[in-house]
Amino acid sequence: MPLSLNGRVALVTGSSRGLGHGIALSLGKAGAKVVVNYLNDRTSADLAMSALSDNRVHSMLVRADASDSEQVEAMVRSASEKLGTVDIVVPNATPDQPQKPIEEYDADFYRQMYEFFVMGPYLLAKAALPAMKRQGWGRIVNVTSEVFHCSVPNFSAYVAAKGGQIGWSRSMASELAPFGITVNTVAPGWIPTERHANDPEEAKNAYLETIPMGRWGTPKDVGDSVAFFASEEASFLTGQTLCVNGGRTPW
Repeated sequence: MPLSLNGRVALVTGSSRGLGHGIALSLGKAGAKVVVNYLNDRTSADLAMSALSDNRVHSMLVRADASDSEQVEAMVRSASEKLGTVDIVVPNATPDQPQKPIEEYDADFYRQMYEFFVMGPYLLAKAALPAMKRQGWGRIVNVTSEVFHCSVPNFSAYVAAKGGQIGWSRSMASELAPFGITVNTVAPGWIPTERHANDPEEAKNAYLETIPMGRWGTPKDVGDSVAFFASEEASFLTGQTLCVNGGRTPW
C-alpha cells in the first residue's frame, strides 16, 4: 500500500529545483498539498509549479528568504491561510558551499552556514510548531548531508553546520515527541542536480566509484525518503538520520 499524506500540508524551503523540487514532488504525489518556496530564481520556480500541476499536486508558490525570521513567519501564515495548517516542514534551502582549506574561509562564511543550517530550521519550526502542537501532529524533516558522517576535508564550515543541524534535530526530537511531532533528518550523498552542472567530470567519476550500489542517487530517492518520514508509517521514528547515498555510510 503506497504512503498517503492526504489532507496534509507540506512546506519545503528551497524547492524550486534540485533536491528540494524532488522532495516537493514526492510529498505531492503522496497526497500532500505543497508550498513551494524560492528566493531568486522565478523561472525555475514556475517550472517546478508546472511539474507539480502536471502531477495533479495542489500547490502554492511563495517567495521568501528562508533565513529571515519575518519572511519565514509570513510564509507559514500565508500557507496556513490558503491551504490549511502546515503539518510537514522540510528545511532544505541552501547557499553555495565552496570547498576550501580552513585558512581560506572567513568568519562571515562560517556564520552564513550557521544561519542557513541551524537558524533556518529553528525559524521554520518556531513558526509552524504552535499549530502542530494544537493538533497533536507534525513532522519536521531536515535535509542534512553525508559530509558529517564522512568527515570530508576542506569543507569545515559546511560540515560543522550540518553537524549542528543534526544535533538540533536530535534535541528537538526529544522535546517534541510528547506532542506527537517527530523530527528526523535525511542525509544525501552527492546527487548531481542543476547546481552541479559545472563540477569536474573527474570528480564526479571518482565519487561514483565509491558508491556501493554503482549508480547516482536522484532527487526522487531523497524525496521518497522524506515522504516516508512524513508518513504515519514512520510515526514511531524520531531523532533518526537516514543516509541516502547508496551505501557509502552503511552503519
